[in-house]
Amino acid sequence: MKLLRIDSSSRINNSDSRKIADQFQQHWQKSNPQGSIIIRDIINKPIPHIHQKTIEGFYTSKEQFSDELSSATKLSDELIEELKETDILLISTPMYNFSIPSALKAWIDHIVRINSTFGINDQGQFYGTVKNVKAYIITSAGAVYNSNEMKALDFVQPYLQTVLGLIGITDVTFLPLEGTTMNEEVFKQSKQTISEIINKL
Repeated sequence: MKLLRIDSSSRINNSDSRKIADQFQQHWQKSNPQGSIIIRDIINKPIPHIHQKTIEGFYTSKEQFSDELSSATKLSDELIEELKETDILLISTPMYNFSIPSALKAWIDHIVRINSTFGINDQGQFYGTVKNVKAYIITSAGAVYNSNEMKALDFVQPYLQTVLGLIGITDVTFLPLEGTTMNEEVFKQSKQTISEIINKL
């Protein structure tokens, strides 16, 4: 078994999402003592945003690749191979301005790649090519978004559900931490609920 962990909180210390990810990783390692873990801290080691040549490479066949295009898509190739070889994808992310951090978006832009992790059939429908990967998404938010009036402001969960589904990862479990700065009672309850879920995995 292989676990791929992606951490995207700009807070290196005292990050709520990172702490829960640590808890998840420790439990998973205990349950899978022979399993391997790859940790990508995309804050400590940022992933560059895609650029002109990267996009050109995405839409160019390998037979027509130049050295420049090979270099421009090398990181994307590495990240995609890493993802396709994993069994469990663990993403820890805070909510920044109702959405995901730009660091996580940079990783996503490298792994969501036409003719590599998704394709389009003759009917114009998308299909994913990443198979047998189960995802757990730990999110943290200062406010509480489960209520009806706030739900529409949460673009983290629907976006990640959609973009992972596009590439074929449809088995996704969200572990939301809420009220981290605005509602201590909800924050404590969400931590307890997540801990119980992790312990039952």
